[in-house]
Amino acid sequence: MKIRVGLGFDVHQLEAGRDFYLGGIKLPAAKGAVGHSDADVLIHAICDALLGAANLRDIGFHYSNTDPQWKGKDSKYFLKDVTNKLAEHGWAIENVDCTLCLEQPKVNPHIPEMKSVLAPLMNISVDDISIKATTAERLGYIGREEGVNAYAVALIKKE
Repeated sequence: MKIRVGLGFDVHQLEAGRDFYLGGIKLPAAKGAVGHSDADVLIHAICDALLGAANLRDIGFHYSNTDPQWKGKDSKYFLKDVTNKLAEHGWAIENVDCTLCLEQPKVNPHIPEMKSVLAPLMNISVDDISIKATTAERLGYIGREEGVNAYAVALIKKE
């Protein structure tokens, strides 16, 4: 068996009056992420971790933010498609571990729902997804509530 690890990172600006999608769900929030698609920073970081582990470039290579077909696209589509790309190359996802960094809204109450949405997209169990959240202690663009970022690590295997 062959295993690989990939690291993903994504960041998006926050803006008042926009919808806020995180982990495949819409969260109640005063500000939402700005992006070409639905700007789901968590899914984008997971996609990059998976693509990197499989040596398949990055999310921007496959779903360019200058391509109008991806404008406003639900990021769950990207994650399912990335999972399929990995399978086409003989890879299966073992687990993902993610960290979100933002001041508001508090995401811990939403983590079980996020995991239940993300797991079937990656053909894994909710027990194979870890999502943690932290703040920046009011420091920097995160602390000023100007942006949100996410890190993800993925382990994949090939039999």
